[in-house]
Amino acid sequence: MSINWILLIVGGLFETGFAISMGKAQHTSGKESWMWLAAFAVSVSISMFLLYKAMGGEKAIPVGTAYAVWGAIGAIGTVVAGIFLFKEPVTFWRIFFLSTLVISVVGLQVVSES
Repeated sequence: MSINWILLIVGGLFETGFAISMGKAQHTSGKESWMWLAAFAVSVSISMFLLYKAMGGEKAIPVGTAYAVWGAIGAIGTVVAGIFLFKEPVTFWRIFFLSTLVISVVGLQVVSES
């Protein structure tokens, strides 16, 4: 796995971070809300920067693949975090479609390596 894929995965995790921060900011008020908004700003900045870096350099990941994988990592992480942090429901169909998303991300990485 190249450094660009590692950057992309970490960037996707920070995307999860900024989504969680937005959710937490909506459920708080005052100083705590501002702290979550600051966490959002930091997370979104790091996430975008790592996406940018993953698409450049010697082993650049094509923009279509990079953006799809980055977004999927963020989406998967956000759904899982929503289940554990916000007590969102766990249903068969949510898990089914989350699984198809995971399979798609792995497939994109496999075909992009060749």
